[in-house]
Amino acid sequence: MRYLSTRGHADRKRFCEILLEGLAPDGGLYLPESYPRVDAAALTRLRQVWQSQGYAALAFEILSLYIDDIPAEDLKALCQKTYTEQVFGTREIVPLKPLQSAGNAKPDVYLEALSNGPTLAFKDMAMQLLGNLFEYELARRGDELNIFGATSGDTGSAAEYAMRGKKGVRVFMTSPHGRMSPFQQAQMFSLLDENIHNIAIEGVFDDCQDLVKAVSNDLAFKRQYKIGTVNSINWARLLAQVVYYFAGYFQATTANDQKVSFTVPSGNFGNVCAGHVARMMGLPIERLVVATNENDVLDEFFRTGVYRVRGTADTHETSSPSMDISKASNFERFVFDLLERDASKIQAIFGEGLSREGFFDLSADPRFAKAASFYGFESGKSTHADRLKTIQQVFAQYGVMVDTHTADGIKVAKEHLNPAVPMIVLETALPIKFAATLVEALGREPNRPAQFEGIEQLPKRVMVMNADVAQIKAYIAAHCD
Repeated sequence: MRYLSTRGHADRKRFCEILLEGLAPDGGLYLPESYPRVDAAALTRLRQVWQSQGYAALAFEILSLYIDDIPAEDLKALCQKTYTEQVFGTREIVPLKPLQSAGNAKPDVYLEALSNGPTLAFKDMAMQLLGNLFEYELARRGDELNIFGATSGDTGSAAEYAMRGKKGVRVFMTSPHGRMSPFQQAQMFSLLDENIHNIAIEGVFDDCQDLVKAVSNDLAFKRQYKIGTVNSINWARLLAQVVYYFAGYFQATTANDQKVSFTVPSGNFGNVCAGHVARMMGLPIERLVVATNENDVLDEFFRTGVYRVRGTADTHETSSPSMDISKASNFERFVFDLLERDASKIQAIFGEGLSREGFFDLSADPRFAKAASFYGFESGKSTHADRLKTIQQVFAQYGVMVDTHTADGIKVAKEHLNPAVPMIVLETALPIKFAATLVEALGREPNRPAQFEGIEQLPKRVMVMNADVAQIKAYIAAHCD
C-alpha cells in the first residue's frame, strides 16, 4: 500500500513514513493510491470477526488492509493493547444505544457511544492507537518525535493523555485562549508531565490550525526538530476512525444487504471523512449526514457548492465549541475524490486560490452533484436554541443525557430520516465536558466520572501566546534542545 499527496507530489510513501510526517511536502494530505475494496464475502468475514473476537480484532483486520510495513503480529498486538475494556469501559468498546420511543417497533435513531475512553471524547478512539503506534515506530527507529498540534477542545486532551509518558515523544498543543469549556481546559492544562506543553493562542481554533500548517510547511524546521502531528490531517488517525463505522454497521444490521446512514457532528471533517473512506471501501452506507453548528461552512458547501472560509471575527463562539471551525482541514481529502483525484485542480483551489480568494465555488462543476448522488453526502445545521431543545427532548423522551455536539447531530439526523434505513448518530463526547449548557437545558449537572472530581481546581500549566509563527518556533526549539 502506497500513499500519495492530494496536491500531486511525486513521492509515493508507505504507512510508517507518513505516520510520523503529517502534511505532505507540497502541503497536501496523504491518501492511499486506491481504497481497498471489501466485497460481500469479506464483509461477512469481518462481521464474524466482530461477533466472535471483538473490536480489537476488527481493528486489526481493517488496519491490515492499509498497513503492510508493520509485521502482522506486531500490529495485532498494538490493536489488542489499545482497545481494551479497561480503557474504554465496555467489552463492545463502541456500543450502539437505541433511542426508541415508547410504542415504536424500531429505534428513532441509534447513538454510537464513542466517548468512553480516558478523556470522554471520540478522539480517544484514534488517539490511543496513535500513541502506541508512535511509540512502536520510534523505538524501531531509535528516534524521537515532537508533536505539534491544534485543538478546539477534544483533540488536545486525547492526544496528551495518549502521549503522556511515551518514550521519545513530546507534545506541543495549541488551543484558542478562553474558548474551550472549563472542563476541557482543566483536562489539558492540569497535565504536568514533562513531555506535555500547552500553548493557549490569542485567537480562534483556525489561528491555531494555521500555525500547525505553517510549521509543517517549513520543511527545514520540520526536519530539524522532527515535527509530527496528531491532528486529523494525520492519515493514521483518520484510518483508526474507519473501524468504528464497521462496528456500528454490524451492530445495527443482521445481514449485508441492509444499509445504514450515519450523522456526524463535524467541524474539521475528519470524523465524517473516515465514514467516506468506509463507504468507498464498500461498507453499505446509504447517507453520510454532516451536522454543523452556527459555523456552517460545510453545510453551506453541500447545499450550494460554495466553500467559503470565515475570518476570526466571523467565527462564532458557540456552546458546541469543538466545532467552532471555519477551515475544515480534512475537507481537501474528500474534494480530491470528488474532483476525480485531479491533483492539479486541488493545488489550484486549496494551495493557491483559497488563501488568495477566501472561497472556491464548485456549483457549476458537473461533478459537484456527485457529492450527494454518488458519495451520499447530505448536511444540516444546528443553533444554540436547537441544542437546548434537543437536549431537553432526548432527556424527556429517552432518559438519556447528550452533550452539545451530539445534540447537534441528533437534531440534524431527525431531519434526514428514512424509515427503511437505520440512522446512527456518532456520539462525540460525554455531557460533563459541557456542563454549563446541560445545566442551562436541564437545570442539573450531568454525571461526572469519579476520576474527574475536582479537576477544575487542580494546578495548571499553560503558556499564553499570540498567533505568531516565529514565537511558536522559538518556543519549540527552546524545549527540544
